[in-house]
Amino acid sequence: GTALTLSPSTSFLKPPCRNPIPKPSQLSASTSLIQLDNLTCVHRLSWQTLFYTISSSSSSFPSFNKISASFLFSSQRYDNLKVRAAPETAEEASNPSRMVKTLQLGALFGIWYLLNIYFNIYNKQVLKVYPFPATMTAFQLGCGTMMILLMWAFNLYPKPNITRSQLGAIVPLAVAHTMGSLLTNISLGKVAVSFTHTIKAMEPFFTVLFSALLLAERPTVWVVSSLVPIVGGVALASFTEASFNWIGFSSAMASNLTNQSRNVLSKKLMVKESLDNINLFSVITIISFILLVPSAILLEGVKFTPAYLHSAASQGLNVRELCVRSLLAGFCFHTYQQVSYKILEMVSPVTHSVGNCVKRVVVIVSSVIFFQTPVSPINSLGTGLALAGVVLYSRAKTIKPKPN
Repeated sequence: GTALTLSPSTSFLKPPCRNPIPKPSQLSASTSLIQLDNLTCVHRLSWQTLFYTISSSSSSFPSFNKISASFLFSSQRYDNLKVRAAPETAEEASNPSRMVKTLQLGALFGIWYLLNIYFNIYNKQVLKVYPFPATMTAFQLGCGTMMILLMWAFNLYPKPNITRSQLGAIVPLAVAHTMGSLLTNISLGKVAVSFTHTIKAMEPFFTVLFSALLLAERPTVWVVSSLVPIVGGVALASFTEASFNWIGFSSAMASNLTNQSRNVLSKKLMVKESLDNINLFSVITIISFILLVPSAILLEGVKFTPAYLHSAASQGLNVRELCVRSLLAGFCFHTYQQVSYKILEMVSPVTHSVGNCVKRVVVIVSSVIFFQTPVSPINSLGTGLALAGVVLYSRAKTIKPKPN
């Protein structure tokens, strides 16, 4: 109901009109003397009549009970009563801001998915003609490092003050991040994009494993049950994959291991240290770039030479196209991960996990369409089963175990 505020507004000496007052016997609980649309005054209303009306209508307007006592002991005649609507509720006031937040969140999810699609397409195109995953990973991390330094230089995000203890805890995360990024690029260079992301659907399995080993978290029966379709779906898709080879399969599976160990250790660090996730990822990226540059030179040598660039040009991409798509892949690689961390600040981990599963579906479908990857019905069934298991895992994480 709408709360009504009654207040005298004109002089009580001369009433503005002389209309007769209905007798109390003519008034009932269903008859209201105050009409919100037309009636703005009640003329020559004595305390007896007013008290009778308020008392009889208290069942319809419970808020009137609070003012009935003040009229009971008053003999003044209130000649004019104005009716004013109370301010809107807090829920109504928050509706516009809630809508803005929903639109902002939807836009971030769209950007996250779009950047993932472009990263996988550009990265695959470059790795096809320039098969040096360590060099490309170092280049992508270098692009991210430049973006982070510009972000801090222009005060787009506050620069962190890293202590020595924090740096010592971040270095293992950077090593895991470096290995995960490198192994993912090795897999993308060897097998189809859709198959790499199907294997990466195994991430929840390693999350449960490392959470139990490093954080002593005991999984529920529902969580363990949700891992069955994930493992079965990945196995089914692997047996029927046209581009299957052991290097691509093993590197994608190893990237699951390193990425999930990084995530679990990051959770442990976030509890221990007061460092927000945007700056944590930024510091990890910079350290990973510093670690990977000498490693890439040691593993593959210096590959950014005219001879290697022209060799890539002879396979379908000229030097300009190779450089532009490498830059775009590096930009998308860093930006989509920053957007992912931003979304994680706005939603629960379960919602983020479901969104990540939907992202994987979008990437798989878009890559199959763009690269015209042959997919058999059994392969599609295995991929769908694995992704359905990821959704079940996300929902199972919300089910808390019953206390003993």
